[in-house]
Parts: sequence; structure tokens; C-alpha cells
Amino acid sequence: MEKFDWQKIIKTNILKLKIVGLWPSGNETYQFNLYTLWVILSITFLNFGHNFFQMVNMIYIFNDLHKIIQTTYVTLSEIAGLLKAYYVIRNMKTLKGLMVTLRSDLFQPKNAKQLAMIKPSFFFWRVNYFMYWMMSGGAIFFWSIYPVLDKTNNDFPLPFLAWYPWSTKKWPQYQLTYLYQIFGLLFIATTAISVDTLIAALNVYIGAQFDILCDDLKHIFDDDTGCDLNKKLIHCVHHHREIVRFALNTNKFANWIVLAQFFVSAVTIGITLFQMTVVIPLSGEFFSCLSFTFAMCVEIFMYCWFGNEIELKSVNIVDSIFKSNWLNTSLEVKRNMIFFVMRCRRPMKMSALNLFYLSLDTFMRIMRTAWSYFALLHQVSSR
Repeated sequence: MEKFDWQKIIKTNILKLKIVGLWPSGNETYQFNLYTLWVILSITFLNFGHNFFQMVNMIYIFNDLHKIIQTTYVTLSEIAGLLKAYYVIRNMKTLKGLMVTLRSDLFQPKNAKQLAMIKPSFFFWRVNYFMYWMMSGGAIFFWSIYPVLDKTNNDFPLPFLAWYPWSTKKWPQYQLTYLYQIFGLLFIATTAISVDTLIAALNVYIGAQFDILCDDLKHIFDDDTGCDLNKKLIHCVHHHREIVRFALNTNKFANWIVLAQFFVSAVTIGITLFQMTVVIPLSGEFFSCLSFTFAMCVEIFMYCWFGNEIELKSVNIVDSIFKSNWLNTSLEVKRNMIFFVMRCRRPMKMSALNLFYLSLDTFMRIMRTAWSYFALLHQVSSR
């Protein structure tokens, strides 16, 4: 069977990470070269700079609740994007190691049946990937044009409220600042979405490996050619150990990213829902908030759904062992099977610093928390 290229599934994702400076070529990490210079300049001016000017402006609008809310839900998401870029750069060696592990023979599907078995998960990941980009693209588009289309009272409206050490009330500073905000938004959005979908893809890979292992275990004793059954069982044990190691390294890389995203999503979804109640209905700003809310929901759903799949698929290992044709095996093989079952009893759970597990229950809790923030803001605003 031809070797399956796991990385080909996320090649578009990796290309976008390369563009924003978060994926050095090959298996290398960051070196002293032009690519590293691009990383420093782009993150400093387009990511950090864009966030910095908006946060400074909050000092001047501190007494205006509406403007604070208008700035906060965007700024929090952009800070989360900066955090994601930092942890990708910090853990680049781990990420490249995960890609090397995926190319190993141990992680390869054994036959066409196993390949067909894992394809639905990749298809669902692609569906979420396109939905996430579509909703985010809609938000970016309406953010980019609503100051002009909505004809606000401000003579020089910008997409985002921000303070700059130059005047934005005259040409060409206004046009250049407008473009700077749009490019900064595009850069941060590409960074955040690419990291989110990469983590989701890594979780899909873990689930796919559990599917392959379960199929191997179901048919481990079907071969009557007299081969060493203990060796086949040991191979499965080794495969399970590598899957667990792959999952732990993925979790180690994503820990702080997921924790920050859960907090940011709960707050920003609530604030965005409130913002939709105070802007002009069916205006450009209204549609930007609507698209942004859907994008945040898809983002959290991806984390929780594919994390939940890992837990469900890891539980199937014990069932797969007992579904195999183990009755006629030797006592030694049966004893080794019992040891393996004892090792696999606890399901694999992806978490955020062991505070939150990636599950559908967590997704519903985040949605309820977001609604609570919305209700609180609506009550305060009414008073």
C-alpha cells in the first residue's frame, strides 16, 4: 500500500502559517536568516502594534461604556492571537517533532479499509475549516467596509477605535492608518485561525490513530499462518504508547492556547451579542458582529468536538481487544492482553491545564457562560 501523507491534509494550513511567519521550512526551527527577520518585523508591527494602539486608546475612553465594549471584544481576540503566535514559536521544535512522528511507519494505515475508516474525520475537519474561514472572512469584510458604508458621524472613521501618535484626521495619514488596521486584522486573523485549525487537525490525527489501533486489535488474531501473536500484541502496545506520547505533546503545546481561548470566547461572544443589540440593525457593523459570533462558536466547537472524539475513540480500545478472536490463544498471550487492558482502562482526555476538558459538555458550558455575560451587560445597560 502506498504511504499515506498525513501532512498533505493540512498543506493549506501550513502554507498560511508560513506566510505569517509561524512555520520554518522543512524540519527546522528558527535560524538566523531572513525568515526569522520577517517573523520579528511582522509580529512586532502587525500583531503587537495593532493590539498596542487599541489598548492605549482604552485609557481615553474609559468612562464611555459603549466604546469600551466596542473595543474590548475585538482586542481580547487579538491578544489571544498574539498569545497563539508566541506559543507556536516557543513550541516549534515540538510541532516539527509531531510531524516527524506522523511520517513514521507505525502511524501508517495498514490497508484500504483503515484508510476509508479515517477519512470521515478529515472530511468533517475540512467542513469546520471552511466554515471557520468563511465566518471569519465575513467579519473581516464587514469590519473593513462598515465605517464607509454606514456613514458614521465621524468625518474620518476607522474600523477600530485606536490611539496613534500621529493625526488620523487628514490625508494621507487617515488612508494609511485605515490600511494598517486592515492589514493588521488580516495578519492576526490568519495567525489565530491557522493555529486553531492546526490544533484541531492534530486532535483529528490522534483520533484517527486510535481508529487504526482498534482495527488492528480486532483482527490481531485472525491470521492463522502461525506468526508470533505476542509480537503482534507488543507492536500494538508500542503503537498505543506512541499515540499517548503524541497526544501528550499536542496537549503540552496547546494547553495555554486552549485555556486562553475558552476564557476569551466566553467573554467575547457575550459582548458581541450585546453589541448587536445596540448597533443599527442590518448595518455593516451588525453583520460584522454576527459573522464574528458565528466564527467564535465554530472555533470553540472545533476544539471541543475533536477533543471529545479522542476520549470516545480511546475508550474503544478495550472493546476492540475483547472483540478479537482471543479465545484460542495461549495463556501467555491472554496474560499480556490483560496487562494491556489494564493500561488502556482510562480514556485519553485532552485538556486545558487539567482545568477544562475538551468535550461537548465544556462547549455547552462556554455557551451558557457567554449568554450570562450578555444578560449581565444588557441589564447594566438598561439601568
